[in-house]
Amino acid sequence: MSTPTPPPSRAELPREHLLSRWLRGVGPAQALHTTSLLLTGALGEDAALYIVDRDRAVVYWSPGAERLLGFRAAEVVGEHCLKASRCHACIQGCGIATHGAVAGAALVLHGADGRPVPVRKFAQAFTDDDGAFAGGIELLLPDAAAAPSAGAVSRPVFGGAVRFHGMVSQDAGMHRAFEVVRNVAATEATVLVRGESGTGKELVARALHFESRRKDGPFLAVNCAAISPSLLESELFGHTRGAFTGAVKDRAGLFQKANGGTLFLDEVAELPLDLQAKLLRVLQERVVVPVGGNVSVPVDIRVVAATHTSLRDAVARGRFREDLLYRLRVVPLFLPALRERTADIELLLWQFIERQNQTGPRRVERLHPDVLPLLRAHRWPGNVRELGNVVEYAFAVGRGPELAVADLPPDLVGSGPAAAPAPALPLSDDDERGRLVAALEAAGGHVGRAAERLGMSRPTFWRHRKRLGV
Repeated sequence: MSTPTPPPSRAELPREHLLSRWLRGVGPAQALHTTSLLLTGALGEDAALYIVDRDRAVVYWSPGAERLLGFRAAEVVGEHCLKASRCHACIQGCGIATHGAVAGAALVLHGADGRPVPVRKFAQAFTDDDGAFAGGIELLLPDAAAAPSAGAVSRPVFGGAVRFHGMVSQDAGMHRAFEVVRNVAATEATVLVRGESGTGKELVARALHFESRRKDGPFLAVNCAAISPSLLESELFGHTRGAFTGAVKDRAGLFQKANGGTLFLDEVAELPLDLQAKLLRVLQERVVVPVGGNVSVPVDIRVVAATHTSLRDAVARGRFREDLLYRLRVVPLFLPALRERTADIELLLWQFIERQNQTGPRRVERLHPDVLPLLRAHRWPGNVRELGNVVEYAFAVGRGPELAVADLPPDLVGSGPAAAPAPALPLSDDDERGRLVAALEAAGGHVGRAAERLGMSRPTFWRHRKRLGV
């Protein structure tokens, strides 16, 4: 007796046979609907139509699909659909198998030559008599809105970039600052970091801590401008029971809590004069006296202070102790503003983009050619923090793989190359006051949102309001 011939494998079957077998399996009504779509020319030459069976193998691959993705029908019919579409989002789960339909989903596929192909996907699932997934018909239309703009900028390779404790730069001045941090961290010298709001002063303080022998101890930070003077003394030095109304028990201050580690005093110029005297004693004698107490408590800490203003000017105005100035600035460290290191703007931009790519539904792969000139012309009063806020804004309001000019905040677009770039000079008090008022009005009086619009922290915004009487 002769051995029966085994049935041909899926790959050996002619695509017409696969298609007709699939159409019979999904029923006459659905077969008629599918056939009418295949026969109509309404989809146009740019439309890619293909059909998959219950195993998501391709049973029909239209001429439009060949043109759009570059794969010939003979290469993909009988193969899993992911071989032809190379859809990373689809790998996580088939939309039509789960939801039954897909209506205009934005996807980036990859053609036979590896190029990205932005498309809009429309699809409809079919079911058998038992309600199980029996396949589907899928339509891909080129997404003109997501297509690369002429001259679009993809992420370059930053060969001169140096990463250091959360900071990254290809600027020589920043590289020197990193080297100073490494050298000073091996000593116990007190460091005063000077830089505008948003330049990364706290990151430098953390780097000093983690490069030093104190890295296993605590790192604590306090913004001296964000706490009222009446509370700041207790926050820093602690208090004893009964020292004031509400002091129901002894409480250690930050100097004691940071014992064995590092205490970062941000905006140290805002310390009241009486607290400056107490801070001077801590630095000289390495002891603290809690509020209401009379017993000195020894502390083993390193103090790193920071300010955005000149302490020498504060001394000249009688607002800062000269002896404390010299105690704090044993090693002065200046951080340049972002507008002074324009080579870092693109580097930091892509760093923030990659961070947002990992957390949100949008993934940006390139920039419109007009974006970088706008960013380079901006003054960046909020520095690196402001740039991070700009990227977060762009991901919130924009869509698609290209970051466009329309994705940028309106106030930044107005400062671009269409107007002459503003000189890198300090704003007058009247101009600064106008900026604060305009930001508050735009934010409906909400301080937090107004600070974000200007790339400032809330304490910095509050300090400017206090100084300018806004």
